[in-house]
Amino acid sequence: MKNIVVLVSGGGTNLQALIDAEKRGEIKGGKITCVISSKPDVYALERAKQNGISTRTIPRKEYADVSSYTKAVTDALIDEKADLVVYAGFMTILDEQVVKAFPYKMMNVHPALIPSFCGKGFYGLHVHEAVLESGVKLTGATVHFVTEVCDGGPIILQGAVPVMNGDTPEVLQKRVMEQAEWKLLPKAVSLFCEDKIRIENGKAIVEDAQ
Repeated sequence: MKNIVVLVSGGGTNLQALIDAEKRGEIKGGKITCVISSKPDVYALERAKQNGISTRTIPRKEYADVSSYTKAVTDALIDEKADLVVYAGFMTILDEQVVKAFPYKMMNVHPALIPSFCGKGFYGLHVHEAVLESGVKLTGATVHFVTEVCDGGPIILQGAVPVMNGDTPEVLQKRVMEQAEWKLLPKAVSLFCEDKIRIENGKAIVEDAQ
């Protein structure tokens, strides 16, 4: 059974999707063993506690720079014996220390179809604002491995979501979460825990992706 450690910074809706999927038996070969937050008193920590999952808080503001903060998080992940690290609304930048410690063992869900609308500055509602401004008719979500390149790691799963006339960023964000993020992330986690993802030539080859 693989240890899944989830990194959070806010309300924890993606964390809840993972917890619910685990309860339904949809995450095979893995268990959420710890939730680590970059901020105290966020609701994601409450979600973890309500489900008997241990928590840690490593406040970003207590560290002078990215390097010292990354070391603290990396040490915590090693201490928790993490087999898979999941970014679930984790809004804090970490440097290459953690990537080297957990190569192709960290995944993130991004609320767009990478390589569109991704990279530095594309997070939260900013993504959906850019999507609407561009006039594209399809958006979606991407689960990818975390590397040193922001949103640039191998793509594991993607799902498309329609953009509707009259959408606001908030309405589109909710649709992308419900129709893509909350389905794709637990599925990708389960595939990892079942050893059904391998890396070849910098790309993620996924078995049973459908």
